[in-house]
Amino acid sequence: MSERDPQFLSVGTGDEARQIAYRHEPGTETAERPGVIWLSGFRSDMLGSKALEVARVAREAGNAVTRFDYSGHGESGGKFIDGTISRWLEETLAVFDRCCTGPTVIVGSSMGGWMALLLALARKSSGKVAGLVLIAPAPDFTEDLLWNAFPEEARRAIETKGVYEHPSDYSDEPDVYTRALIEDGRKNLLLGASIDPGCPVRILQGMEDQDVPWEHAMKLVSRLPVSDVTVTLVRDGDHRLSRMEDIMNRILPAIAEFGVG
Repeated sequence: MSERDPQFLSVGTGDEARQIAYRHEPGTETAERPGVIWLSGFRSDMLGSKALEVARVAREAGNAVTRFDYSGHGESGGKFIDGTISRWLEETLAVFDRCCTGPTVIVGSSMGGWMALLLALARKSSGKVAGLVLIAPAPDFTEDLLWNAFPEEARRAIETKGVYEHPSDYSDEPDVYTRALIEDGRKNLLLGASIDPGCPVRILQGMEDQDVPWEHAMKLVSRLPVSDVTVTLVRDGDHRLSRMEDIMNRILPAIAEFGVG
């Protein structure tokens, strides 16, 4: 099935207004057959292989499915360099509130795992968060995995120039880290305290992940007080976990536990 053109949702006002591209396919949203929303990672978009396969399986089973691009990503408006965790969370909440009308499983990959946790906490009282599936989740990555690991020249560039560029393993264009991203990230840190999303959690983590070490996932587990938490460690898995065997044998079964697919 070819991709339909996205719809757009305006988020923010004045100079902060940006058009967020999203694709929502309605279905039945019940406790037994919840909808699903996909949250992409840093510099990823809703047309990635994992997002497409999750959407296909949900669609064919009659589950509602929602995907979108953060500002500065994919088909959405705005500039990537303006992105912060709070800004992208605002967009995540807006799409969730617009599209997810019933029980919904939140699936987050990498930075999307941080967004998934923040979304679940923000909408915990809504009764709509049916479960979390976190793929190589990267909560607090701006501090724990970037700032704390940056060499001195990187920190100096951010403090003096407001930006640091680093060659990307996934793109011809460098990764860009701004002072705003780092400083705003500190307002959204989660791993220093208990995190209670009020729903079951499934975590999938590659042990060969060079971006988000598997120990980071275990640190997250130690902060989750809910009893229904499981972790699947993939011995030869990398950060993306986008091999077909990872998608078919791990990601899809994880969401199927919640009635998706």
